[in-house]
Amino acid sequence: MSPNELKQALSSGLLSFPLTDFDAELRFNAKAYADRLEWLMPYGATVLFAAGGTGEFFSLEPQEYAAVIKTSADTCRGRVPIVGGAGGGTTLAIRYAQEAERNGAQGVLLLPHYLTEATQDGLVAHVAAVCQSVKIGVIVYNRGATKLTADSLARLAERCPNLIGFKDGLGDIERIVSIRQKLGDRFVYIGGMPTHEVYASAYKALGVPTYSSAVFNFIPRTAVEFYNAYWSGDTATTGRLINEFFLPYLAIRNKGEGYAVSIVKAGATLAGHTAGPVRPPLSDLKPQEVEELAALIRRLGPQ
Repeated sequence: MSPNELKQALSSGLLSFPLTDFDAELRFNAKAYADRLEWLMPYGATVLFAAGGTGEFFSLEPQEYAAVIKTSADTCRGRVPIVGGAGGGTTLAIRYAQEAERNGAQGVLLLPHYLTEATQDGLVAHVAAVCQSVKIGVIVYNRGATKLTADSLARLAERCPNLIGFKDGLGDIERIVSIRQKLGDRFVYIGGMPTHEVYASAYKALGVPTYSSAVFNFIPRTAVEFYNAYWSGDTATTGRLINEFFLPYLAIRNKGEGYAVSIVKAGATLAGHTAGPVRPPLSDLKPQEVEELAALIRRLGPQ
């Protein structure tokens, strides 16, 4: 798949990032992960992000990472494009990006580099180095310490033909508007706020129509129902689901640091498709929180 073909695939339809399966000893479980992908694919996500944030990329060492990408690419080959997460310092991010390409991914989602701040020149050099290390398409994720400006992205657009996408997890409206106005259709724009369904309509008005869904991992029917209603302008359905599920869900998620991943793993277990526990430094939901989540899921009906 060429970078432009990946850009087209990312331009419409629901996107998601599967959980990474671990066994009781926190080792990667390739068979369970392949089974998860087989379960999710028929629901119709147009692109899946393997080893992304919800896939606990930050906890994977390079050999495990390669196994995750290879398993996802082999399982989904010819059916759903796979984009592999990559991050860390420039040298390491290049290694991850090249492993994603070598193991069959159609693209790379470039995650934030690290906790330290960086100048715009430094960020441009970092993103450019990763883009130039592979031939597949790259999407940059503006989140955490990675805060690219419109001018920086314009420089990157000229230098890196395979930089095809911009995913936002900052929620900075002024920044989004300036980027969208300056770059136009040069990039595909993806919403990447945690539990982005509650931000979707606002982002659509900013020219960011597609988004990635975490809850697709455990309530795929409802995630697709919400997306279809959002895309068609059915505000009655989106409003009902926000009130009945997403706002109470956020109340549980916000009880603990790092719960944006932990709650999704808990949901997958409740749905009968456990991905095992989260790895430290994340921690699993408390039993009472799991019960609260179970009650919410039951109200949605069969998935």
